[in-house]
Amino acid sequence: MPEELRPIEWRHGRVRLMDQTRLPRELVWIETDDPAQVAEAITSMRIRGAPALGVAAGYALALAAQQYPGDSVGGLQAALDVCAKMIAATRPTARNLFWALERIQAFAHRWTGDAGGLREAVLDEALAIQREDIESCRRIGDFGAELVPQRATILTHCNAGALATGGYGTALGVIRSAVAAGKQVQVLVDETRPLLQGARLTAWELLHDCIPATLIPDAAAGACMSRGMVDLVVVGADRIARSGDTANKIGTYSLAVLAHENQVPFYVAAPMSTVDLKSASAEDIPIEERAPEEVTEFAGNRVAPEGMPACNFAFDVTPARYIGAIITDRGVIRPPYGEGWPTL
Repeated sequence: MPEELRPIEWRHGRVRLMDQTRLPRELVWIETDDPAQVAEAITSMRIRGAPALGVAAGYALALAAQQYPGDSVGGLQAALDVCAKMIAATRPTARNLFWALERIQAFAHRWTGDAGGLREAVLDEALAIQREDIESCRRIGDFGAELVPQRATILTHCNAGALATGGYGTALGVIRSAVAAGKQVQVLVDETRPLLQGARLTAWELLHDCIPATLIPDAAAGACMSRGMVDLVVVGADRIARSGDTANKIGTYSLAVLAHENQVPFYVAAPMSTVDLKSASAEDIPIEERAPEEVTEFAGNRVAPEGMPACNFAFDVTPARYIGAIITDRGVIRPPYGEGWPTL
């Protein structure tokens, strides 16, 4: 396969991330040593996808640790907490962002050495988050590939590929692993309005990997299923409740209902770090609502009449009853989900 994509990395004391708002027209990298610029990149979706946001959160804290000027461990811990609060305010739904912040904050507050050692340890922890995420995605891919028939057309929504993770991908990781196993896979890519993450990002990744794919309008997914053109649906997740209810990009719930109606298997692929056992069900999952201009405008051009209000939920929740299995880095979890989670 072609060289693996990495949307974010630590390079010589700076964070280097791919500006995904510029794809597919041009490949632009942003380099920064400013945690606030990382926060802006998250808010503006220059970096996006739940696992990738966890990586970005870790690197933002590593930058904050580097920039703390004093020798007080308590002062450094406080600086990390301030940075974590700023990062936590960017995207409320993505569980991995909070998971990474909580992991590093807990680690930092247990630290018993000096400030210099803590700076290095925070960076090591942030690097480990990305390294572990890539390893997790590969395991998800291998587990998920077993669910893919030898010849299959897979429908996917939004972008749950390398660009949404530390590398390799969750839903696209399943596709990549199935192809690597010699299976004949074709992909139907939902365009994923309003920001077209499928048309811009997933299509770009699949072309990069030379995996056969066809782009379809979101509204065509049901027609494709009813015509027998879809063998299974695989999507990613931004937060999964203990019940198995799953928040993902807006439009995922509709796909799940269509898949159920057409007896098409519907699978969610995500690492265990996306599972929020403190959220009992869908009611506990915060849903981000983004600016209405993302709906009323396209590429800076007005497409709706002036004065027309718009609702722009970034995510919806798919009830667990529509999910045939959740493919995690610990294995394939099947209903009833509340009883089947491995120990975190």
